[in-house]
Amino acid sequence: MKIYNEVITQFNDITGQWETMYEDSFEHNGSLMLAQGSLPNNATAISAQDTIADTIKVTAGYFTNGDGTLMASEIFTASLADKNENYYFNVAQSTDINVAEVQFSVAFGHIEGSGSNQYGDSSNNPRQVIGETQAIYKQLTNLLLEETEASGGFKISQGGSWSNATTDGIQGAALGSGVADKYVYVFVGKRARFKDRINKKAWTMILSGSLGGIESPIGNGSIPLHLTDDSATVAAISTPAGPRHNIVSGTLGAPMEPYTTRTYGWFYPEMGMMLFSGHELSSSIPGNSGSVVAGGHTASYAEDYDFTGAHVSSSGFAPNLNAYGNQKNALRFVNCLRAAGEGETALRLRSEEDQSQENFFCRVKANQYNFSANPTFTSGSYNKIRAKDMHGNPTTFITGIGLYNSAGQLLAIAKLSSPLKKNFASEATIKVKLTY
Repeated sequence: MKIYNEVITQFNDITGQWETMYEDSFEHNGSLMLAQGSLPNNATAISAQDTIADTIKVTAGYFTNGDGTLMASEIFTASLADKNENYYFNVAQSTDINVAEVQFSVAFGHIEGSGSNQYGDSSNNPRQVIGETQAIYKQLTNLLLEETEASGGFKISQGGSWSNATTDGIQGAALGSGVADKYVYVFVGKRARFKDRINKKAWTMILSGSLGGIESPIGNGSIPLHLTDDSATVAAISTPAGPRHNIVSGTLGAPMEPYTTRTYGWFYPEMGMMLFSGHELSSSIPGNSGSVVAGGHTASYAEDYDFTGAHVSSSGFAPNLNAYGNQKNALRFVNCLRAAGEGETALRLRSEEDQSQENFFCRVKANQYNFSANPTFTSGSYNKIRAKDMHGNPTTFITGIGLYNSAGQLLAIAKLSSPLKKNFASEATIKVKLTY
């Protein structure tokens, strides 16, 4: 293939054709690339040594309008189809449909499906169908555990060593080694809110509620339970869902006791999920029942009343394991967040995002960029410098940097905070930072 650098032709009036007078060309057998443009005059190529790439972490408040806290009084259940409520509940920060936005979701899972409909059309034979709580539990195990672990269920409580102790009227013990948590509560964040991950060591969840009987969740309730992760002191566990940290008592990444004493749950920052041992939570804040029993009342938002009209709190984690229908146990999680009290912060949470940075060091040497492409800079057909006091040593002012690709396409423009004076007696290095 012949590549032409220059061709000079002349029109022949006698033949009526154009004739080649001069030709500068060469043969080319290599690859070709279509040119998209051309670089501006006096453009300077940036070498690889003048480019540095790095990644920074940017955090922001997780909730609406970039708020990093959610008050207990701002926790409301969002409207949801009845069929969906068999599996989870959405939580909004307001009841006003004009401003209400879903902040996160909560769900309840049981290894055998208790707490959801297992009878189907039969009134006598249980486990005719897979209950919704069992579907939730199995979905979580498949998502968060290794294949060899999924069939055995979650074993969160076994990590603790507390046993047969009575504290503040609460009695219980950690599940033994190899014993699975039959039921779990799960907090699921919204990807659009937590970005790449939930910021570890920077969150606190406060749960409160009734210790048992018909106590009010506010007033005669339990001592608030403050939960956070222990990533500051304990290395993460690698899982199919990304790094996993322990959820322990404490605030803002500062544990009050180690996970070896009591583990309340597992924290998956990259999944935006917090998985809680139902056994551990119900041992701390049982609610209506002092122990985990089948039956009981179906949970409702904030509070419930029995058929006699007496107040019955569903602000507690001891679930209703009746298998005749949806017992809405996930609402117990919502109620215990709300029970933190009027004017109290129920949840502190921040998002985290990785942002890539490209740093370009644009070096302006003494003999470069001392003239302007502005037509007012020169005059006449010979482009003489218009201002006589600039003869011999013209002065320009750099106000911005344009970055072009190899095809001559302008990709970015960086503006200087103030004009930079430039002449033959000065040099400059301008750092341009692209963040994306």
